[in-house]
Amino acid sequence: MKFKFWGVRGSIATPGPTTVKYGGNTTCIEITSSAGDLIILDAGTGIHSLAQSLPRQALTAHILITHTHWDHIQGLPFFLPMFKAGNQINIYGGLEPLTHQGIERAMHVQLQHSYFPISEAQLKASVHYFTLKAGVTINVGAVRVTPIVLNHPVYNFGYRIDDSDGSSLFFTGDYEPQLNPYQPDHPGYQAMQELIEQKREEVIAAMSGVDALIMDSSYTDAEYALRYGWGHGTYRSAMNFAEQAGVKRLFLTHHEPTRSDTELETIYQSILQSGETDFAVYLAKEGDLYDLKAGSEAAQAVKV
Repeated sequence: MKFKFWGVRGSIATPGPTTVKYGGNTTCIEITSSAGDLIILDAGTGIHSLAQSLPRQALTAHILITHTHWDHIQGLPFFLPMFKAGNQINIYGGLEPLTHQGIERAMHVQLQHSYFPISEAQLKASVHYFTLKAGVTINVGAVRVTPIVLNHPVYNFGYRIDDSDGSSLFFTGDYEPQLNPYQPDHPGYQAMQELIEQKREEVIAAMSGVDALIMDSSYTDAEYALRYGWGHGTYRSAMNFAEQAGVKRLFLTHHEPTRSDTELETIYQSILQSGETDFAVYLAKEGDLYDLKAGSEAAQAVKV
């Protein structure tokens, strides 16, 4: 399995001189399975550049949406293969609990006349929608995809992807590990803590032993103290999950939109100097391509 980062920024695209190195596009990751299947994790602004890199002949693309906040779907209407006859676009995601709408809402809401000049009827590709259920594994080409619900202000899937060649990857989308809102002396504290710990064990099991964990690590601890409940994790929480899940490599992503390249590197160096780990730690960077070879100790990074 190979994967490439096309968008690593959180919340809003941030092009400009301070984000040139790591990139300003919002979330999008391209996966190529061992059998050559094209699988895309989220459709932020990075999917536009991804589309331009694809071959012009007819293709099948599988797009897995973690959740429908703008920065994870705003690139869908600009995914050029949708405008070419003969292409097949399969879009997967969860059922919205409040409206009971399937993942088709990601396109319906954006292609309304008030917001976009082109209607769904004008898309020439064959577009299919698949609503997934948490914990139910599906086959997508040569890979097995297992969604798990992760804490965020809207319904949000993390995806575990297992390739037939034995390599594996877990992507959290946006994820804020849950904290107990009650004080220890509150009568509801213990029951809530048990639920939180049960969920944490479920998440760790889903991530367990993967070759690559790509995890929301938007904030420092100091920033998180002011942004509790916004739906994003910290560098510390990502490191803790990686250690407890026994992953081989951790990729820190969903970079805070105000964070410059220099600031990212300062934080990264601080993490590397904080002590040795049993896993490699990387900053997600637009354009970086990784080849996960099952059983290998280090991913091969191909810079393009």
